[in-house]
Amino acid sequence: MNWLNEIRWDENGLVPAIAQEAGTGKVLMVAWMNREALALTANEGRAVYWSRSRQKLWRKGEESGHSQTVREIRLDCDNDVILLEVEQKNGIACHTGRHSCFFRRLVDGEWQEVEPILQDPAKIYSKGTSE
Repeated sequence: MNWLNEIRWDENGLVPAIAQEAGTGKVLMVAWMNREALALTANEGRAVYWSRSRQKLWRKGEESGHSQTVREIRLDCDNDVILLEVEQKNGIACHTGRHSCFFRRLVDGEWQEVEPILQDPAKIYSKGTSE
């Protein structure tokens, strides 16, 4: 797959991937991909990431059911960041049960939570692990 060779992978063979919601343009999350994850994402039309903490492939939603259908894959001008335009199943992208992982805003020198929990994480994850 020649298109994979155009990507500037980091020293660990990874590239950051931004998941952006189709329609709204809202950034839902940032994760990492290796060559296999990106190739699978392109082939399956579903977001597959590389879990740095677990050192394995991670199909978004495999435990939570909150999968991401990929509409489009883009590469930035420096060839070192992937942008996925996704449809987020069930409206929850974050392992905290929120719509987006970017739920804190800096206000007067303090981080404030500005997005509600849509579903209790304890009810989302049967094995007690987070995505």
